[in-house]
Amino acid sequence: MSRKPLGKDRYGVQKVMHIGDYFSDSLGQFSLNIISGLVGQLTYFYTDKVGLAAGAVATMLLICKIFDAFTDVIMGNIVDHTAPGKEKYRPWILRMAIPAALLIVALFTVPSGWSETGQLAYLFVTNFLLSAVVYTAICIPYASILVVRTNSQEERGTMGIWRAAAGYVSGMIIAIAVIPATNALGGTQSAWIKVGAVFGLFIALALLLCFLRAKESAVDAKVVTSETEQDDEEPVPFKEALKLLFQNKYWVMILLMNFCAQVSYGINGAAGTYYCKWIYGNDNLVSIQGAIGMIPTILGFALVGPMTKKLGVTKTLRVSFMIGVIGTALRLINPAHFVYNTTLSCFATFANIPMMCLLGVMSAMAIDYNEYKYGKRMVATAQSACSFGNKVGSGIGASIIGWCLGLAAYDGMAKSVSPAVIQAIYTFSIYIPLALFIFMFILAMRYDLEAKLPEYQAEIAKRKQA
Repeated sequence: MSRKPLGKDRYGVQKVMHIGDYFSDSLGQFSLNIISGLVGQLTYFYTDKVGLAAGAVATMLLICKIFDAFTDVIMGNIVDHTAPGKEKYRPWILRMAIPAALLIVALFTVPSGWSETGQLAYLFVTNFLLSAVVYTAICIPYASILVVRTNSQEERGTMGIWRAAAGYVSGMIIAIAVIPATNALGGTQSAWIKVGAVFGLFIALALLLCFLRAKESAVDAKVVTSETEQDDEEPVPFKEALKLLFQNKYWVMILLMNFCAQVSYGINGAAGTYYCKWIYGNDNLVSIQGAIGMIPTILGFALVGPMTKKLGVTKTLRVSFMIGVIGTALRLINPAHFVYNTTLSCFATFANIPMMCLLGVMSAMAIDYNEYKYGKRMVATAQSACSFGNKVGSGIGASIIGWCLGLAAYDGMAKSVSPAVIQAIYTFSIYIPLALFIFMFILAMRYDLEAKLPEYQAEIAKRKQA
């Protein structure tokens, strides 16, 4: 049964995406965020369940992320050099479904009888395989699909919203369910393994559904495989591609904004558990915070579309970052009050939504600018280099928690903590996120590509016609 044909968007570009396409495409981000969310819980798992030193865990996770980040640009180079006529992106989603599920379980099967050095080595190996190999082999092709799936900026924006919503839902599931679920199962390592197995199954199924509806062409038909119809530009040598990207100031600004956002996400992934346990006195409160956080999340996803249509992408980000600055700064007044801080955290949660939704659109803008300035889009390499920032940023974000706690001599098995530990928790929960929001606002104020893009795209069209 053929699907109902679609019209053109407000810019006159043919639409190709149906509701089912948006939903199945979003399942890729759902899976990726489950992986990153569970990795974000590892600091707490290793310090408070396995009993490893916080500083050692943080350092090992960061080393893993640094190695991990370099695999992104390698993967981007592999994808961009796929032989003409073959699918570049879609097959990787299917290939990695089962390995992802298995490695999620492996994260928590730390041998209890091993020495601390052995357990840290196990942490490194399992994290590297999951993040550097499997996650990367999904993330780079998946991010590139947004660029080649449709030529409509409007549909790209909608894809970004669906992806961000699905990713946030999985992130909220992690935030709300993991601690209460593992505690209900006994709070032991065995409980974490069981929960990991359930999430692994969800990941495999979601990636399979995403693969079945993914396409590599901006044509509303079966996947095109002929060389003339695919987006098979001549590959740019790796070193030259990186050089050109860093000469693209807009790509660099997106890279920095995304890096800061990922640091913030990395912190938020684990900070709440420590905050609830030691500031409020009950780590189960993290589920209440997560449930309340759904309110600004739903509002954010409902409003980002109208905000973007009214203000544009760049101004929407400026407004959201300023909301984040104000909401986070006000927490300094009374950082130990549960209701007060939970309420203000809602503003920071809302402020993060537009960046999650619009990052793909901004990356696509920078890729279009590559074509305008250099005559080359370099889709996968551009996405992989951005993902490099993602990995390092989220790694630093998670490691900041461990370093702060390590400097304060934190003991995860202790019954109480010192004032130094309390200040460390305030530092990674409030002070650093505030600084990140301020820096992202400054970058957004300097980003002016959106207004110039129609002129650049018209020039690109003229070149192709010629």
